[in-house]
Amino acid sequence: MNRLQIEDWLVLATTLLFIVIYGAWKTRKHSKVSDYLRGGNSAKWWTVGISVMATQASAITFLSTPGQAFHDGMGFVQFYFGLPIAMIIICMVFIPLYHKLKVYTAYEFLEQRFDGQTRVLTAFLFLVQRGLSAGITIFAPAIILSAVLGWDLYMLNIIIGVLVIIYTVTGGTKAVSVTQKQQMAVIFAGMFIAFYLILDGLPEEVTFTKALDIAGASGKMDILDFSFDFENNYTVWSGIIGGTFLMLSYFGTDQSQVQRYLSGQSVKQSQLGLMFNGLLKVPMQFFILLVGVMVFVFYQYNSAPLHFNPSNVAEVMASPYADQYESLEAERGLIEAELFSVQNAMATNSSSMNDPELLNHMKGLQGKDKELREQAKRLILKVNPNATVNDKDYVFIHYILNNLPKGLIGLLLAVILSAAMSSTASELNALGTTTTIDIYKRSHREERDEIFYINKSKWFTAMWGVLAILIACVANLFENLIQLVNIIGSIFYGNVLGIFLLAFFIKYVKSRAVFAAAILTQAIIIALWFWDVIPYLWLNLIGCALVMIIAILFQSFDKKE
Repeated sequence: MNRLQIEDWLVLATTLLFIVIYGAWKTRKHSKVSDYLRGGNSAKWWTVGISVMATQASAITFLSTPGQAFHDGMGFVQFYFGLPIAMIIICMVFIPLYHKLKVYTAYEFLEQRFDGQTRVLTAFLFLVQRGLSAGITIFAPAIILSAVLGWDLYMLNIIIGVLVIIYTVTGGTKAVSVTQKQQMAVIFAGMFIAFYLILDGLPEEVTFTKALDIAGASGKMDILDFSFDFENNYTVWSGIIGGTFLMLSYFGTDQSQVQRYLSGQSVKQSQLGLMFNGLLKVPMQFFILLVGVMVFVFYQYNSAPLHFNPSNVAEVMASPYADQYESLEAERGLIEAELFSVQNAMATNSSSMNDPELLNHMKGLQGKDKELREQAKRLILKVNPNATVNDKDYVFIHYILNNLPKGLIGLLLAVILSAAMSSTASELNALGTTTTIDIYKRSHREERDEIFYINKSKWFTAMWGVLAILIACVANLFENLIQLVNIIGSIFYGNVLGIFLLAFFIKYVKSRAVFAAAILTQAIIIALWFWDVIPYLWLNLIGCALVMIIAILFQSFDKKE
């Protein structure tokens, strides 16, 4: 079990408390609903861009992505190839319309175009998927930190949730935007420091260029996959096509993102903020993946555990299979020592990078290492059939806790918790706004003053915060946390995007056809996901196309509307 030093506690506590107190104090006064829900439309483009980026970059990004690269290489970056395309479309179509209508939520527009039930349906779909995601963004860092530090999981869920609730309820949209600047500063500083220290921890003769060569020889630098293999989640085509539809639906129709750029001073400021995000997001994800690849190279010269999740290892070691696990560790120790000597030979002699015999020897040892890890997972499942044996999410945190100096461990933990807080704050802010405007206010037609609706929004935000904590407390770790969030989005987003595209571009389709098509489409998409018919990224495209085609067909048979 890892214990933090006093320096780490000070850095961690000071960073998090400053963000919470500053955000609550800076944005504590509101007299208008527009101030609380749209931040008074005072945000400049860089604030919009940082807020949009921070909303998407949750703790899952900084925990799972390096582990993804450690095991599978840089290919995951293809997932984001559709983002710049989506940003251009949203800037041209969505933003001007939202600003023209002066809406608080994206779903208000749908009542003007279709009817109230379509608005309520899309708002409900958003509340379901984003409510689940809010719980996951709290749960993700909590379960990992509890496993590696021995902290109580439920207490961590409550602490993260309560800290976010305090400043989000107090300051609304402006508090979210203000605190996300500090959070992103902490995040970028921490990740650059970690990257530098990883390289600094390599042998002196292993330069950055040689580290890239070693990663490339190990298959970790294979970025582009042009195959049409539907068994592979991450290809150029799934990223550009499926990714574009996912990003269009996420940034264009998800209130947690729409609310970020509705706070912009003008259409131009909102557009510049989104384009800033589009230009910076792919390089940012590339860099985070590169951190994971460098962690892989680091462990080619330094000892790594057979399995990175310490709670799984502890269960095995307390079972009758402890001797078998120790035997696997001993066998892997021999392979590791041999691998170290091969890697040192490759580092000291650059020509050896092109030696087929040496490269094959290295790949053979890495293959044996991978097989021993698989055997360890099978042992873990014998002890606990319900255990989650995918340890990708524990790779980076293991490096942090075992290799960084005092103080910097606290900073990197602050990075993880800051990311969790920034994305959760945006989600709670959007959930509270949607519940207030699209559900409560619409069903209660009587006129009330501004303070009444501000207070209602605060109560609903707090309610969703408590619900997110409860979801976090009953959640089970999925195969890979970053995939789980994207899967949840893929199940719901395509359908909602199709409804918006019908509203924007196909004027003759009316409300009854759209509503029926949306219900049917959602049932089909859930069935496709449940039966694992197709990789989840394609569900966005299928959901979007299905709801549009079905609505057009229904409309052609509906002569009454």
